[in-house]
Amino acid sequence: MSTCISCGRKVAPEEKAVKMNCPNCGAVTIWRCEKCRLFGRTYKCPACGFQGP
Repeated sequence: MSTCISCGRKVAPEEKAVKMNCPNCGAVTIWRCEKCRLFGRTYKCPACGFQGP
């Protein structure tokens, strides 16, 4: 099971989460849960430090 990069919660397979590569470096796969996406919580790429909503 994957982990949301914003809140650290486990992401269930049936959840409306998003999986993407870092928009800046592309080196890290970023998972964001439905709630963090909905509330626009920030995330930070551990490889390059890019922060996004």
